Amino acid sequence: MEWVKVFHIVMMVSWFAGLFYLPRLFVNHAACTNDDIAEQLSAMEGRLYRFVTPMMWLTLLSGSALTWMQWDYLQGEPWFYIKITTVGFLIWYHFHCGHWVKTFAEQKNQRSHVFYRWFNEAPVLALVVIVSMVIVRPF
Repeated sequence: MEWVKVFHIVMMVSWFAGLFYLPRLFVNHAACTNDDIAEQLSAMEGRLYRFVTPMMWLTLLSGSALTWMQWDYLQGEPWFYIKITTVGFLIWYHFHCGHWVKTFAEQKNQRSHVFYRWFNEAPVLALVVIVSMVIVRPF
């Protein structure tokens, strides 16, 4: 089980790296006025999204395996359900990022760089909740 935890943490860190960086690309892309740079940013967004999507799936797979291995222990633990709910939000966030990758690629973005600056903060808050729930288990 310890190796599954190691794998889960490494995949989670890799997924979060993408969730932190991709919206930063959106900030720069939304503020960009140069077509060549906008095209380059769009290419970077697409490659990053395709790279981190398998990390998301591997995080979810290894997390599911850990849950299955410890189900009797986790059953009825409020912190665990808060963590799972937050992970559900991150899955939505991830796929919403994919929507915006497509929107930028099609040059149909209607949002400002300020919006994406705020949007960029969501995974940080989710990370705080998840780590707090797993380490401190306040409930």
